[in-house]
Amino acid sequence: MADTATPFVIRRADYTPPAFLIDTVALEFDLVPERTTIRNTMRVRRNPDAARAAHLELMGEQLEFVSAAIDGAPYAAVRVHEHGLTVENVPDSFELTLTGACSPAENTTLSGLYVSSGNFFTQCEAEGFRRITWFLDRPDVMATYTVTLRADKADYPVLLSNGNLLEQGDLPDGRHFARWEDPFRKPSYLFALVAGKLVALEERVKSGSGKEKLLQVWVEPHDLDKTRHAMDSLIHSIRWDERRFGLELDLDRFMIVAVSDFNMGAMENKGLNIFNTKYVLANPETATDTDFANIEAVVGHEYFHNWTGNRVTCRDWFQLSLKEGLTVFRDQEFSADMAGGVHLGDHHAKTAEGARATKRIEDVRVLRQMQFAEDAGPMAHPVRPESYVEINNFYTMTVYEKGSEVVRMYQTLFGRDGFRRGMDLYFERHDGHAVTCDDFRQAMADANGRDLAQFERWYSQAGTPRVTVSTEYDAAQRRYRVTLRQGYGDSSAAARETQQGPLLIPFAIGLIGTDGRDLPLRLEGEKEPATATTRVLDFTETEQTFTFVDVAEKPLPSLLRNFSAPVIVEYDYGGAELAFLLAHDSDPFNRWEAGQRLATRELLTLADQAASGTPLQLDEAVVTAFARVLSDETLSPAFRELALMLPSEAYLAEQMDESNPAAVHRARQFVRRRLASALQREWLAIYERHQTPGAYQATPEDAGHRGLKNLALAYLAELDDPRDAVRLASEQYASANNMTDRSAALSALLAAAANTGNGEAQHALDDFYRRFEKEPLVIDKWFALQATQRGTPQRPVIDIVRRLMTHPAFNLKNPNRARSLIFSFCAVNPAQFHAEDGSGYAFWAEQVIALDALNPQVAARLARSLELWRRFTPALREQMRGALEKVAAHVKSRDVREIVEKALA
Repeated sequence: MADTATPFVIRRADYTPPAFLIDTVALEFDLVPERTTIRNTMRVRRNPDAARAAHLELMGEQLEFVSAAIDGAPYAAVRVHEHGLTVENVPDSFELTLTGACSPAENTTLSGLYVSSGNFFTQCEAEGFRRITWFLDRPDVMATYTVTLRADKADYPVLLSNGNLLEQGDLPDGRHFARWEDPFRKPSYLFALVAGKLVALEERVKSGSGKEKLLQVWVEPHDLDKTRHAMDSLIHSIRWDERRFGLELDLDRFMIVAVSDFNMGAMENKGLNIFNTKYVLANPETATDTDFANIEAVVGHEYFHNWTGNRVTCRDWFQLSLKEGLTVFRDQEFSADMAGGVHLGDHHAKTAEGARATKRIEDVRVLRQMQFAEDAGPMAHPVRPESYVEINNFYTMTVYEKGSEVVRMYQTLFGRDGFRRGMDLYFERHDGHAVTCDDFRQAMADANGRDLAQFERWYSQAGTPRVTVSTEYDAAQRRYRVTLRQGYGDSSAAARETQQGPLLIPFAIGLIGTDGRDLPLRLEGEKEPATATTRVLDFTETEQTFTFVDVAEKPLPSLLRNFSAPVIVEYDYGGAELAFLLAHDSDPFNRWEAGQRLATRELLTLADQAASGTPLQLDEAVVTAFARVLSDETLSPAFRELALMLPSEAYLAEQMDESNPAAVHRARQFVRRRLASALQREWLAIYERHQTPGAYQATPEDAGHRGLKNLALAYLAELDDPRDAVRLASEQYASANNMTDRSAALSALLAAAANTGNGEAQHALDDFYRRFEKEPLVIDKWFALQATQRGTPQRPVIDIVRRLMTHPAFNLKNPNRARSLIFSFCAVNPAQFHAEDGSGYAFWAEQVIALDALNPQVAARLARSLELWRRFTPALREQMRGALEKVAAHVKSRDVREIVEKALA
């Protein structure tokens, strides 16, 4: 890891084309853990579209130089330096051969070539390839690759790289080789190799055009029984992309490889996707319903990158959302269709619509809880950032999730058919090229005959827009006026600095009559009779009024249906109006939203009371509204589970002028206990009614029943006398035939123990570890459950976490294990992390510094836990500042320094 105490800022405005291009790359690896040698032969030529340079500058990090040759002859005019290598006085076109070496066994950063569990793996996005060989390691340099791998056959019987296998065979001294060719031009960040003792689940499928394809999921031998779901997810992804976008798999084979040491979720290397085991391995005993759903989504995401990211890639890293935002949108659409049974061809339209709505709610919950917070903090940046110090820090919720919402707005504006036309034109124009977000926007505009110049602001404006709504009903004229105003309110400095004028906001609206039914909508000036009950308004000005005519009665507005744009809507609904929308709105998202608004309003009032020491009392209207949802059998179990979940403590704290985690925790626990006691009989009935007897099935329908049942159990565990919950949870834990029910039962026992101190929780924790100590992903859950438990004054969670840090199963070098314990405590347990004594902040500082020395990417993710420190109460704020200053004084990596320096600035 290089010490970069003086970080260099890279700016989008400074982009220049590369002075040289590389057309072909031939890599030869002699794989040895302690010292791997790499021979890299490149066909290089000057770029006719760039300024002439005398020397070729290549990037390289942590490499040992061996030799250089041009056109086969040794070449001495080569200068190696800290950040790469300079080849002086080069001709216009030449073959350059560089031989170097690296040490995969010592590479704890997990970037470049490294060893995990005795096997070789790579991670090259964003800038890992320069840790393998010297190269023009930038996404706009695209080449075809031929790769030869040589290794000891007994230790590394499987040798994989991108593309198609050309030949393989034995070598002297017990070694063997494999030669691979990727026929498609790609940037270096998509290179991959894997070597080790692995086995594969294989399937052969035919593409839509009739070509046979080999699919493989490679894992360590003991994990082969956990690969079926990943394979099925890959097959479904292939079929869905053919049907929805007309995109076929373009290689003869497609491979997924699972590794336990991995910084990310997965990586879309061309034809050789490398995955964190968390997003591949699943069987009913070890994986929850959420795990099954996440695997399907991530497998889909990485496969969809084959076209949106690989065939058409980014010109530079500022365009990261070009591939990530677009591909997140594609994986969200895929998951929604899968949940609704669309892939089966015999789905019921209403069922499919409800499943899509539930998926939409889940996605928006994540966006609002995490990306909106990012927009309000020091790391706020546009979907297309203007500058960075360390690109790894910009794999953010803004680039991914807000980027997805920007892509979704094209579909909202143009419909599915119009969006498909835009996608078709995008591939027609740019297949095989490295392009920009503007190129994608232009394809959408040209395909649909619309000027989208104003829409560009979504890419260049930081912050979360706020839309203030006011309404007026003229009974005599039967007119209803809706006035929309857009701005940013009290936004972050980044939002204020990048404001460029009003955005084009597709604002979906419905009007609901007193009988709870949607009213037909016709705007003033339209001649056609009103039929539609949801309209998407093109909101393009700072203030704009829309007048609906022939409105027979004063309606209640249903605003931003299906969350048609990533904005905050400000409208002064009364409590009774929110309860009415919760009961009647035909838009499932807004029905859920009404309940969340109702709960948020009440919880923030109670948090203020808790902070001032005022006795807490819950408005009975909230209990009534929750009871109505709980008993409404016309709603799907999955929707009811989401509707009955209270907003998270982190989200609630962010809504306060000064975040007070202790007050929020007290208020939220008060409401949970009140809902538990007031609706105890109903929760028990739900628990019994939504059992899923028989063999476990990872279907959306069964998962919905399990989710609602386990939510009921969680509420029952909040009772002052939780004996029923303890009995039910103990029985469920003992008899469970799946991880969803077993882990939910253990969570309920931990919650009940915080109230009563019963011993059942510790007994179950001990049993859980004994059952699954050889299953790393399950032990991650064991650590996380303990890190996120409620704790008590006598037994604070920080003490439990520190004790678990010394457990034989804990390993700070493994990102999954670090996330399961340290991240879970710091990011998911706010009441305990923000303890008044500052113990959580001291622990955070220790771990950021320790991780920075091992793996800066993981350390930087943890560092972001305190980036919103200025928004907390004064006592907490000063302790957080001290922890940040301690980290700033000790860390060396660009990754962490950028985070803490921006936070302190």
